[in-house]
Amino acid sequence: MTNGASGDIQMATALARSMVTEWGMSEKLGRVRYNGNEQEVFLGHSVTQTKNVSDETAGLIDEEVRALIHTGELTARQILTSRIDHLHAVAKALLEYETLSGDEVKRVMEGLPIIRDDNGSEGPKSGTAVPATGRVRPPRTEPDTGGAAPQPA
Repeated sequence: MTNGASGDIQMATALARSMVTEWGMSEKLGRVRYNGNEQEVFLGHSVTQTKNVSDETAGLIDEEVRALIHTGELTARQILTSRIDHLHAVAKALLEYETLSGDEVKRVMEGLPIIRDDNGSEGPKSGTAVPATGRVRPPRTEPDTGGAAPQPA
């Protein structure tokens, strides 16, 4: 199992490859399903490899996968830079609350405050199970004994 940027790259590559080879989402290759180079894996090592496409087609598949990933990255960067104020608002809200519901993200992006009751749920009707973490609570006026201290008679 991978993590971090390497895992993200592998997931993006696998998704783009599926788009091209399984779902026919390539103008160059058309609406054809290609079963690419499938490998049997034993103890983490490739044992056998079955080749179902020509070298030329495999090259086209790689080009299309690369193009999809590149275009996707450019689009994501453009969206994030053109809406940098929304990005910062959501980041600030996440630092305060740690988790946000879809409705809360919409409110933040509209410049509206997040409203949660004392239980951490958003508004009286939402029924969200998103906890309010990071919120500052008012200080207690009496010491917290955790209920274990004896009470005077």
